[in-house]
Amino acid sequence: MSLEIPESIKVWSQFGHPVLMWVLFAATVYAAYLGFQWRRARTATGDEKKELLKGRYNIRHHQYGAVLLPLMVIGTIGGMAVTYINNGKLFFGPHLLAGLGMTGLIATSASLTPFMQKGQDWARVTHIALNVVLVALFGWQAVTGMQIMQRILERMAG
Repeated sequence: MSLEIPESIKVWSQFGHPVLMWVLFAATVYAAYLGFQWRRARTATGDEKKELLKGRYNIRHHQYGAVLLPLMVIGTIGGMAVTYINNGKLFFGPHLLAGLGMTGLIATSASLTPFMQKGQDWARVTHIALNVVLVALFGWQAVTGMQIMQRILERMAG
């Protein structure tokens, strides 16, 4: 027995992944900002430190990360599922591979949190490096994802 999905749902489901990922891209950039502000607060002294600590950047950075990790995993799986449902296959290419890589990067980056909380500088440097690569890949993914959406829209119009 196979589940028959109405065509209208199949068509409109293709827009959930890109919308979610654009929101996550913006949230990822903001989380990076919060992380860099927390780094400034940790290394500042005197009145500057007092002022920066009022921003509670560490708490906000952790909160954003705690939301970003599962939503990115769900977004990746969701994008793959919708592609498979609509096409009967996944398209093995740079967009898929980079998306899977990003999922691995964010999970690995988040797993470094306990080490950073214990003051391990190697974990901080690794966390930052992984996230710089993640944001760069995410930007590239946004561009290639829009190219894919353009092809989908052309197919819908034609």
